[in-house]
Amino acid sequence: MSEPKTYTLNVPGAVVAYDVRRNETTTEPPLVLIGSPMGAAGFGTLAKRFSDRTVVTYDPRGVERSKRTDGASETTPDEHADDLSRIISALGAGPIDLFASSGGAVNALALVAKHPEQVRTLIAHEPPAAQELPDREQALAANRDVHETYLRMGMGPAMAKFITLVMLKGAVPADFGERPVDPAMFGLPTADDGARNDPLLGQNMVTCTHYRHDFDALRSAATRIVIAAGAESEGEMANRAAHAVAARLGTAPVIFPSGHGGFLGGEYGQTGQPDAFAATLREVLRTSRETADRTTVNA
Repeated sequence: MSEPKTYTLNVPGAVVAYDVRRNETTTEPPLVLIGSPMGAAGFGTLAKRFSDRTVVTYDPRGVERSKRTDGASETTPDEHADDLSRIISALGAGPIDLFASSGGAVNALALVAKHPEQVRTLIAHEPPAAQELPDREQALAANRDVHETYLRMGMGPAMAKFITLVMLKGAVPADFGERPVDPAMFGLPTADDGARNDPLLGQNMVTCTHYRHDFDALRSAATRIVIAAGAESEGEMANRAAHAVAARLGTAPVIFPSGHGGFLGGEYGQTGQPDAFAATLREVLRTSRETADRTTVNA
């Protein structure tokens, strides 16, 4: 695998940056690794564990190197899906394999619903699809409350609520928004710096978690869709949503090592179990490929 080479792509309303770690000898399609709002920097450890493949990472619009040009303050999963579709077309090597985590998984499911021909296998890891939860009203309200807290009070209080929400095990309580939180308990600033440009707190808390997936399109897609859930995040909102999305697709989630950030190897100060995570991802990709090959032979 070569060192990553950065490209930019002009898309409607943004200039999107993506990186290609090329392997010139592989016969496999590119493996694309995505998150949202986490950008390419979060996948450095995982990418290194797939040196036998060409690996592509990117920064979603409005994140790190990918700059918006339309002045808009929000981005929807459908817009992210359109950006991903254009990147895949620019690679000229589809259909690709796609590992997508968190908000990236929401965006990837939107992509497959619209462009299944571009993705051979999708592993969607813990999409925070709050619309599918049995406690959807409370979960949606809690996500809105995090966003509204950010608009009113800034990053510290909102991030404290976000951490509390994503670490919560089980159903979201109806009074979540009324419960006080102390940013200082999490080492977060208590003063408001006035900034309101955080892509997680400023938009993903609503546009991502409130997204309604097209399950009819997903069930009929030729893409092999695997929903993944973390072994250590059982009961958390994104993990519960993964189980709910899998059920809507008529499958069961594949359990991956560690938790929501299990692939991280120190990025953003977080470390999961990247070796075990990568091994599981490799096995899922291998099994999916072999299953697809048998289906083709028997067709």
